Amino acid sequence: MAERTALVVGGTSGIGLATARRLLDRGTSVHVVGRDQTRLDALASTDPALIGHRADGADAAAITAVAQAIGTIDWLIITLSGSEGPGPIATLDLAMLRRAFDAKFWGHLTTIQAALPHLAPDGSITLLGAITARTAMPGTAGIAAINAAVEAVVRPLAAELAPIRVNGVSPGLVDTPWWSALPADARSAYFAQAAAALPTGRVATADDVAEAVVLAATNPNLTGTVIESDGGARLVALT
Repeated sequence: MAERTALVVGGTSGIGLATARRLLDRGTSVHVVGRDQTRLDALASTDPALIGHRADGADAAAITAVAQAIGTIDWLIITLSGSEGPGPIATLDLAMLRRAFDAKFWGHLTTIQAALPHLAPDGSITLLGAITARTAMPGTAGIAAINAAVEAVVRPLAAELAPIRVNGVSPGLVDTPWWSALPADARSAYFAQAAAALPTGRVATADDVAEAVVLAATNPNLTGTVIESDGGARLVALT
């Protein structure tokens, strides 16, 4: 089989980077897009086989330029995220929430539009939502709306773009840099509390979720599906 080519947008850290590494282990040619030049420079040292591109997923011209430089893309994987969005609705900064929508939801759609002309006819698109889209955790109405919007496009796009496959992955609690703003002691305490409540008894690693992302991207019989890689978080009450 000819070598496959993957583009991971948001692939310089966390789940995106873990996904890129897993695809590389499969013999895939892997391109990663990130906004932070420092992270891209670090990847050039730690993961020299990954091909880095500096671009913003919400910048159509930049993503178009990356896709044109790559040529044909077999697997487009979008793992854009951001730290903005959480907060109680009574005091939620709606300007901040709009920025969060721009970064994740509009970033996903912009990337899809820009890369679509370069996708292989038997290719795939995989999006990253989150468990907040279907749980009732206080203080998450904003990010729940963002992730629900991302996951809501999976089924209609799978029908519209067929035979290109479109899937999503919905992580739960994952130990990634997303939590870096929380002091280490507070983060460890929260993770321990959450792990005790989760059916799996543990907080996921980025690589746990990356395994599901790779499955969604590469399995030729999956489309229109959101894989819940959440450790059972949707089955219990987390606070």
